[in-house]
Formats: sequence, C-alpha cells, structure tokens
Amino acid sequence: MKSQKLFSGIILIGFGLYFLLKEFNIPLFADFYTWPTLLLIVGIAFLIQGYRGNDYSSILPGVILAGFGLHFHLINKLAIWPDHTGSFILIIALGFILQNQKSGQGLLNGMLFLLLAILLLFFQDIIQSLGFLKLKENTVSMIIPILFLLIGSYYLFIQKK
Repeated sequence: MKSQKLFSGIILIGFGLYFLLKEFNIPLFADFYTWPTLLLIVGIAFLIQGYRGNDYSSILPGVILAGFGLHFHLINKLAIWPDHTGSFILIIALGFILQNQKSGQGLLNGMLFLLLAILLLFFQDIIQSLGFLKLKENTVSMIIPILFLLIGSYYLFIQKK
C-alpha cells in the first residue's frame, strides 16, 4: 500500500508542477512543455517506487519510460546523441540490467538486448570489420532478422524451465 501511495504522490506532484509551470509559461522551462516530459515524470515515479518502495518490478518500466523521455529531450539538443533504433534497445537493456541488480532476474534478457543494441548501433562498423568474409551488407541484413526470429521462437516454443 505504501508503494502505491509513493507512486501516486510522485505522479500527482510531477504532473502538478508540469501543468503549473506550463500555465506560467516560464521561458526557462519552455523546452520541457512537451509529452516527453510526461514520460520522464512517470518513469521517475516508477523508479522511485522501485528503489524506495522496494517494488523491484517497477524498475524496468521506470528505466524505459524515463529513458525514452530523456531520449526525446536530448535527440535535438545534443549532436552526439544517437537517433537510432539501437538507442531504444539500449535503454531497455539498461532497464533489465538494473532490475537484475535488485531482483536477480532479467540478466539474460538484459545481455541479449545489450548485444542487440550494440549490433544495431555499430552495424556499419561490424560489417566493415567482417569484410574478410566477403559478405554483402544485404546478406547480413537478411541473416540478422532471421537469427532474431529463430532465437525468439526458441525461447517461446522450445525452451522449458
């Protein structure tokens, strides 16, 4: 019960501050009057619920929502911030890894998502380093999704606990 009060309180305070600042239209905060800020507020509420409320299952959605909100804020502000699908996968991987630190679950998922993120973010570099195999980029582009389908199918239909 304490955990839900914590989460609800943070959401209400965060949204209240968001709408109040938006109403006053303070130029200093003009870049934050957008929907990514709402994602960030909800993500932070989940993270606080996860860490302070000892509800470790809230860490993953907290990292994902806060990470996506932060991503959409930074994408147009920092030139070095990657505008790539791999960024989202990396945020999800971080969520699984942080959740694993507290709950002991999700490390394999975190590592798989981290591997996928690295593969996506550095795809061109990986293709160039595999040049000695004489693989064309199109060939690798077809092999990777098939590999994902096979591994995902294995986890869903074949592997038993």
